[in-house]
Amino acid sequence: MNRNVWLLALCQALLMSGNIVLISVNGLIGQQLSPSDTWVTLPVSTQFVGLMMATIPASLIMAKIGRKNGFRLGNIIGIFGALLCVYALQQGAFWLFCFSTLLLGIGIGFGTLYRFAAIEVSDPESRDKAISLSMAGGVLAAILGPNLAIASQHWLPGTHFSGAFIGITVLYILSLLVLNFIALPAAVPSQDQPAQSPVGQILKAPGYLVAVIAAVVAYAVMNLLMTVTPIAMHKHGFHFEQAALVIEWHVLGMFVPSFFTGSIIGKIGARMTILLGSLFFVGCILVNLNGVSEWHFRIALVLLGVGWNFMFIGATSQLTQTYLPQDKPRAQAINEFAVFGSVTLTALMAGNLEVNLGWQTLNLVMLPFVCAVPLIYLLFTRTPKKVEA
Repeated sequence: MNRNVWLLALCQALLMSGNIVLISVNGLIGQQLSPSDTWVTLPVSTQFVGLMMATIPASLIMAKIGRKNGFRLGNIIGIFGALLCVYALQQGAFWLFCFSTLLLGIGIGFGTLYRFAAIEVSDPESRDKAISLSMAGGVLAAILGPNLAIASQHWLPGTHFSGAFIGITVLYILSLLVLNFIALPAAVPSQDQPAQSPVGQILKAPGYLVAVIAAVVAYAVMNLLMTVTPIAMHKHGFHFEQAALVIEWHVLGMFVPSFFTGSIIGKIGARMTILLGSLFFVGCILVNLNGVSEWHFRIALVLLGVGWNFMFIGATSQLTQTYLPQDKPRAQAINEFAVFGSVTLTALMAGNLEVNLGWQTLNLVMLPFVCAVPLIYLLFTRTPKKVEA
């Protein structure tokens, strides 16, 4: 695999490390600052609202100014958001903190496109491995993120968790430095591009909508269960450090398989890889229904991570085979908006669902969504004609 893919994986690792820090502390900050339990997960929600807001503009902006400049812009927005979080925490300003996480989400929205950039710097026969390896940076994130969240708790005196956002600022600055060493394709002038297909034609492409649905379910279910896990563990008497380690195991489950997911897709195809992921999701839910010990949380979150990896990377692989090169910005933007729009919705609902349903009932509610993916594939999908991403 070429050098650019590994450097993109490093940028992905730095981005995800910051995301893990956010997941580890945002719910707890919400508990400290929010005016009521209903708003506990609002900082997480505004993060994902920002991410959703960025998905379509990020893809279209990169089509105009190039991937590298687009990623730089995203990191700069993230740096500003992280520093504003520090100020909001020092002032005890809940609503300003929520606005700050909105900015962080916008920055993250640009970073979600690293995996598509990895495709563009790879040979066609290495595409699946490039997608997979670009996500493998999450292994470093699984170690760095939770430990940074724990270590940074008391970096700034008088404000709990402010140091976490200093750490996030450093991560984004490092990403800016790494980007200088990556060779990415320049933006193609619009007058030199073939005419883009209508959105309706993109949506009707064989396998496109099915791939989008699989990606939506994978990310939405994973995000909902991951977001409420620290809150559920806190309610069952576990400490912050224990919850952070469970998240670390979860993120390892999300990204360790990335070293071989591309090979699995090459052997059994994207569709079967997605279906394999759905089995891991079911396993996660069954473990969560069986108990609430630390090991139940740990095993379930590992299964959740592996299921997400297979289903999401499989869906991404299938998606890139369903559109023409000139339709790439639109097709990717639609997918990212659908995925992270659903993630935003689950983040907004997470607090109320956990309060009103409880941890185990919430898991049970997720089961029909997970089981719907294999059913949709059996009923509606057919192998898409391969086109260049």
